[in-house]
Amino acid sequence: MAALAEYVADWAPGPVEETDRIGAWAVQAFADLLDRPAPAGDGVLPPLWHRFSFLERAAQHELGEDGHVRESHFLPPIPDRRRMFAGGRLEWHAPVGVGDEVVRRSAIASMTPKSGRSGEMLFVTLRHEFRRGGVLLLTEEEDLVYRQQKPGEGRRVEAAVAAEPGPHTADGPWTARLQPDEVMLFRFSALTYNAHRIHHDFPYVTRVEGFPGLVVHGPLLALLLLELPRRHAPDRTVRAFEYRLRAPAFAGSTVLAAGGPATGDTADLAAGSADGPPSITGTVRFDPV
Repeated sequence: MAALAEYVADWAPGPVEETDRIGAWAVQAFADLLDRPAPAGDGVLPPLWHRFSFLERAAQHELGEDGHVRESHFLPPIPDRRRMFAGGRLEWHAPVGVGDEVVRRSAIASMTPKSGRSGEMLFVTLRHEFRRGGVLLLTEEEDLVYRQQKPGEGRRVEAAVAAEPGPHTADGPWTARLQPDEVMLFRFSALTYNAHRIHHDFPYVTRVEGFPGLVVHGPLLALLLLELPRRHAPDRTVRAFEYRLRAPAFAGSTVLAAGGPATGDTADLAAGSADGPPSITGTVRFDPV
């Protein structure tokens, strides 16, 4: 088997620009999924809710056996490719409004092959810049990890994605909870046009990917973290957010989120199952009071 670095030695995808309109329907639909009221009627999109725009579309014949597209501009040419969403960073420069027509420019920010106890992995950071009428609204970086795994092969240590240890419990005065079951994961997959079978196909996720159950979407966990300041500090404006996915969360287990103010204008957040380490940790930075 060739080293991952060999597969991507000549792979250098250029930037891509896309235009989309921030729709009101998806905003209401996600609020319904959370069993929460729709956001305030000021037209400002809550942090990270742009995830329901700029959805990747593909013809049915373009999907691989895992439900992902087999080939696309920013997917590295690795055989038996498996992708893990490891985290990201966002900074808001101006409000994103419902109904805005937004241009997103996407490019590879970094690409690093690594080898360790979990085998070879390719770490890719994808950077997006969102603009309305030339005005920069939002910058976002997504950290993605790719590796090879043949169907039915046991999974290697997922903790390799999280290079730094995290806290073992979610704690703080702000709390929220999520009860992810098969129906919720199906609805979130539909809302994000995500056909990845680890979120809806139990025989596939257990027999082929080697997980013990259906996997809760990483972006859903990140959105849950941002529910903490949205619900408990609604008068504060989130200016930046960084987060790291540390361990999978599975359907059927309650996900508890907690956090609260830290130093200065920041708040530390975490979420995970009640009986285990957090699946995700993050920090928000607010506008100064």
